[in-house]
Amino acid sequence: MDNHNVVAIQTPSTDTLAQVLREGAQRLLAQAIEAEVEEFLECHADRRTEDGRAGVTRSGHQPARDLQTGIGPVRVRIPKVRSKVGDPVTFRSSLVPPYVRKTRSLEAALPWLYLKGISTGDMSDALEVLVGPAARGLSATTVSRLKRRWSEEYTTWRQTSLADRTWVYVWADGVYNRLRGESGKLCVLVVIGVDDRGRKHLLAVDPGLRESSQSWREVLTNLTSRGMNAPQLAIGDGAMGFWNAVSELWPETRHQRCWMHKTGNVLNRLPKSSQSNAKKALHDIWQAETRSQANRAFDTFVSVYEAKFPDAVECLVKDREPLMTFYDFPAEHWKSIRTTNPIESTFGTLRHRTRRAKGCQSRESALHMIFKLGSVAQSRWRRLRGFTRLAEVVAGVPFKDGLRIDQKEEETKVAA
Repeated sequence: MDNHNVVAIQTPSTDTLAQVLREGAQRLLAQAIEAEVEEFLECHADRRTEDGRAGVTRSGHQPARDLQTGIGPVRVRIPKVRSKVGDPVTFRSSLVPPYVRKTRSLEAALPWLYLKGISTGDMSDALEVLVGPAARGLSATTVSRLKRRWSEEYTTWRQTSLADRTWVYVWADGVYNRLRGESGKLCVLVVIGVDDRGRKHLLAVDPGLRESSQSWREVLTNLTSRGMNAPQLAIGDGAMGFWNAVSELWPETRHQRCWMHKTGNVLNRLPKSSQSNAKKALHDIWQAETRSQANRAFDTFVSVYEAKFPDAVECLVKDREPLMTFYDFPAEHWKSIRTTNPIESTFGTLRHRTRRAKGCQSRESALHMIFKLGSVAQSRWRRLRGFTRLAEVVAGVPFKDGLRIDQKEEETKVAA
């Protein structure tokens, strides 16, 4: 055995998923506790000093302490208040009572709540699952204030300037969420972009009408008004609405159809007995090292399946060119730009659970929860692999089969 091919696998000192869950839980608890103390102060707003100032005010925080949970310690800081007039008062959080050290409800609820995007239903229901019966002490006013805060964050975020970065790639897709008490679903149009430094950002979380051209046009118009440049490449599924809007507003942007969506659409037109072999044949196309090899695999698929399954072949053939666009971009980026995986990996659990859950109470709360899920996930997104090549893409350097043209020509000479 060649020892140079043996790679030692090291166990990370910190479990990444557990760290993500702890950070998400910590942010949630901090926001919820803040909403509680605001309500507490409002309840004592009638207490006033002789000169008319508030009689009950904040007074720093208690020492930070850890709640021990099934995913490790979660640090919290409980605010303190002091009374300048009348009887002394003490703020106690219903979420984190002083005696709490470890509870089954926290062990079970923190991962659930984080992966739920903080809530897919009423926030009060989610918090009750988080802390058990203690959450029943939370008033509707506290819960409403917390929801309003997220609504304000969403409104501010949608107005943030995008002009300070150069945007290179964008991924777009529609995320559907079933609404409580309504027969239909909320369609949320999501856009994630990568800048020329390889950083991924959540750019749009907007309500839409079945991914129509007009809905996508409004999304892209908003991004443009915030100073966003036309990206070099857009990645999405076959929904015509998005591509019509891109062609109109970003005519210079190239199109890449998502191979994951396309594979699923093609296989759905085949009997189950044929799907395994067809999936491998499709895999041979988009995993080919060169466009010419991909075209040969493409032609093979057509010749094998066209006679018996013309609908499946037609579904594939109609997007042949935009399925191959990635070959004109750096090979280091192929894994990221062949599919809409950045969106799927973030919101896939949302789609998965909405088939089992009752859904959000309203369109607004659903929209804000999806935004919150995405914004929390964004803090953990990694830089695009091969991000140093993004500058070449922005500069218009030509690529062929994933290599710079000059590099491709040099390799051809060496091979000859």
